[in-house]
Amino acid sequence: MSGKGIGMDYGLETKFCRLGEDLVLRDGAVIEGYASLFGACDQGGDVVQAGAYADSLARLAAEGRKVRMLWQHDPAQPIGVWDEVREDGRGLYVKGRILDSVERGREAAALIAAGALDGLSIGYRTRRAVKTDRGQRLLTELELWEVSLVTFPMLPSARVGRKGEAPGADAAWRELTAAFDAARLEMMARG
Repeated sequence: MSGKGIGMDYGLETKFCRLGEDLVLRDGAVIEGYASLFGACDQGGDVVQAGAYADSLARLAAEGRKVRMLWQHDPAQPIGVWDEVREDGRGLYVKGRILDSVERGREAAALIAAGALDGLSIGYRTRRAVKTDRGQRLLTELELWEVSLVTFPMLPSARVGRKGEAPGADAAWRELTAAFDAARLEMMARG
């Protein structure tokens, strides 16, 4: 879905992308995948063209700024840090860390691990686009602001197929799950 995102009043558009085998969660906090796929038509009729992010990424780097990692496009809920954001021949590749010191970050990591959350979505402004005779909007230059973890992606052709974890991550997840269960039982006992 492109358009104004929830909680955003500064004119950004959003584009959702459900990611197949490309969304990977490791060590309970490291996430990587493609936030945008070139040449794929989404449900809104938009197609991002290769090179659409190049100028924006160069500007951000020159200014010492980074693309933000948000929860559901909410600028009041950053949940991590994108350490790597780059274009390649396939699309917009992102790799970053979900912060476990942030409540929403812990929730996002748990939802991804359980398979309940599997989408990434970009928040951007269109700088240049053209319409095709089929009514599609070809996005040729975008000003990228953020990449969010989202529930409902716009590009249904790519789905989460696997989650990767580094050795020892199973023990960390068991420990985290046990802590959540203990906290839930304690809250229930308090009434």
